Amino acid sequence: MDAEEDSFVRLPSPGSLEDGFPEVTPEQVQQQIECCKELCSVLEKEHAKLQMAKEAVEQRTQELRKEGELLHKNIKQQMSLNRDEDRSCQVGIFLAKDEMNRLRQEKQVLKKKLEEVKKRVLWEDPVMMLPALPEKKMVFKGLVTNKDNMNKLMLTPLIRYPLLGGSALITFEKAEVAQRIIEAKEHVVELSYGEDLEELDRCRVRVQAAPVDILLPSALEIGLTWSSRSILVSDLPSLAIPEEALLDKLELFFSKTKNGGSEVESREFLDDSGQVVLTFVEDGVAEPLIARGHIQVLIGKGRYELKISPCVSGDITNLQFQPSRCPRTVLLSGIPDVLGEEPMRDALEIHFQKASRGGGEVDALAYVPVGQHGVAVFTEDAG
Repeated sequence: MDAEEDSFVRLPSPGSLEDGFPEVTPEQVQQQIECCKELCSVLEKEHAKLQMAKEAVEQRTQELRKEGELLHKNIKQQMSLNRDEDRSCQVGIFLAKDEMNRLRQEKQVLKKKLEEVKKRVLWEDPVMMLPALPEKKMVFKGLVTNKDNMNKLMLTPLIRYPLLGGSALITFEKAEVAQRIIEAKEHVVELSYGEDLEELDRCRVRVQAAPVDILLPSALEIGLTWSSRSILVSDLPSLAIPEEALLDKLELFFSKTKNGGSEVESREFLDDSGQVVLTFVEDGVAEPLIARGHIQVLIGKGRYELKISPCVSGDITNLQFQPSRCPRTVLLSGIPDVLGEEPMRDALEIHFQKASRGGGEVDALAYVPVGQHGVAVFTEDAG
């Protein structure tokens, strides 16, 4: 929590304060999984095409090598038959060797191009990165729905709504009740209830009712960046050693060239995932390690197999909002400081639950007394 959020009072909410906010359901997770499977299938076909191209190149290289060998053999035969034509035979041998050298160079160029294509597909396509990413155990519970939504990223907003002193948020079970309360605009709330009270003993306050409008994200674009000098180390063992000691051992191991590493520029322990990011000084060190996928590292008295993955960072490149009105929630303002917090909350809930006052069943109510500030958190609609 930052300093600004610490200045607010977190309001307890017995139920959701809002509806209309979709969450990432298990069904949608399965949809995304199926989408990834289809993308992987397409890429596997592309990989198969590349493999066929490579085999065709190798086959052509073998054919040219055989042709060169046959040519060399013919030249030798010609030399044995025409010893007087040494000069022409030497020229023929030179041409054959030159052809062989040219074929070898062509083979090396084709191999290099094939490696570049593989590397470009790996680093440019996020789906190809999936096998290299750290594993995270997940459980899917649910059903697969419409396939048309598989390519959509579903967001579950968590909206923080500031509440000034002398105001309250009340959420009804039915949207039509909230609409009636808003249309009435002003309400007279009795703070003292009882059949034996005289008219002069009754205390009333006037409060204003207004709709709650919030901004919801409507479009989100995230740009992914793969670091060419960093790796993500996961599957770390749970050892009874300090984090700094573990980072020292990892830096020592990956600094050695015999382990495929180089000088380490920085290291960072990710507390939220228990993984480590290592950044090398030189380019070209991270890619071979990522290609290996796993590596055994000696830590203390044990040898552990760690997973090496690309280090991916994401930045929001475009975020758009659209206004949305809460259908079941009403903002009450102008509440004077004449009762304690709990009695005032009870009085408001009693008043707005009465059908004779235009109210109905209250799902949740949050009240902030005068002189205080609060933050109401709007989440998905559980109903």
